[in-house]
Amino acid sequence: MRILVTGAYGLIGSACLARLHAAGHDLVAAGRAAAPRRRFPYAHWITADFARLTKPPLWLPLLAGIDAVVNCVGVLQDGARDNVQRVQFDGTVALFEACAQAGVKRVVHISAIGAEPDGPSAFSRSKAAAAARLKTLALDWVIVRPGLVFAPAAYGGSALLRGLAAFPLCLPLVGADARIQIVDVDDLAETVARAVALAAPAKVAWDVAHPQVHTLADIACAVRAWLGFRPRRVVRLPRAIAAVVTTLGDAAGWLGWRSPMRSTGLAQLEAGVVGDPRPWMAATGIEPRSLDGSLAAHCASVQDRWFARLYLLKPLALLTLAAITIAAGLEELITFWIMRVGLFDVPFRIAAITVLPILVHSVIAPVIGVGILVRATSRLALSALLLVTIFGILDYALRPAYHLDIGVLHALAFQVPMLLAILFTLAILDER
Repeated sequence: MRILVTGAYGLIGSACLARLHAAGHDLVAAGRAAAPRRRFPYAHWITADFARLTKPPLWLPLLAGIDAVVNCVGVLQDGARDNVQRVQFDGTVALFEACAQAGVKRVVHISAIGAEPDGPSAFSRSKAAAAARLKTLALDWVIVRPGLVFAPAAYGGSALLRGLAAFPLCLPLVGADARIQIVDVDDLAETVARAVALAAPAKVAWDVAHPQVHTLADIACAVRAWLGFRPRRVVRLPRAIAAVVTTLGDAAGWLGWRSPMRSTGLAQLEAGVVGDPRPWMAATGIEPRSLDGSLAAHCASVQDRWFARLYLLKPLALLTLAAITIAAGLEELITFWIMRVGLFDVPFRIAAITVLPILVHSVIAPVIGVGILVRATSRLALSALLLVTIFGILDYALRPAYHLDIGVLHALAFQVPMLLAILFTLAILDER
């Protein structure tokens, strides 16, 4: 069977892609970026941006020869790179309607537990609206509504859980008593693999999760134990602190960063992630892994502990590098302002050597600093800062011996750690 998997490089999409490949299907993988094809060479990759493909005719060329579609696309909240309405309703409904026109035999749509018309956020309401439209079409459809997904990889809420679980001294949690059901990613991928079969049940909507309901605190403590860290006391943070954190997360979203610590994430958490998985278990015969079973099935490695410890350090590293770079540029701009008085009293050659580099760097540095804060330009800006730092080190290192005074040594003592900090941040910049 030739299957189109959308959102194929996401946490859920990549797991579904791997499971369908193991089942021997011919796969077409769709995403906004082409880079994942190096990680999944067994699939034919195409570019498909749901925010642009908002009319059925735009989808039809991409559905030629497709027997089934597995839609794993979803965005948590509006931001610089995301528009919930356009992606989760306009683009998604356009795909469904194009499937009906193209004669696609089956559509499996990944929604979410809590996706209801009166849900607490645009995320849940748009998911519900798209599912409602799918139910009206002449298609064999299956709507899969997973709980909190546990996987060897981590992204979004599961990544945040690992970061919080590694927090030193305590476990700071907002909504520690929120009620949550989890699902192992292998159970979810197995559900999708069974749902695409032509003989599988059709026109059904399943809540896919283990029946046991946990609190967020229980899950965080279990993840901490899984990572091999000592038990710590859970600290329940007040709603006021949550409001500050989510405001910062929302602001980061408009810079392109998809933080799970945004207002939508908090709203969904407070509403709970609880459904009724009994119809799914009865229809598929799947016995889902429990929280303990899921954690035991994926033994924590040193890489998991690295990720958990570095997760909350990553935004701090980006903010620190951006602040230092912007401040350095402003400092040099002030220096130039002070030196400008005598600029025309010396030969041009001397002025160009002494003052012009200060002026140029004072303009470039703040641009680089702002670029670090924007997700789309962060890697380019960090690379530029890396080159500037290397040139600075070489400039000091190649000076005559009599110039290696205390001031130069102090400058080197700053530049070398700066170089290492940039390399560290570049190494952990990837989101998935």
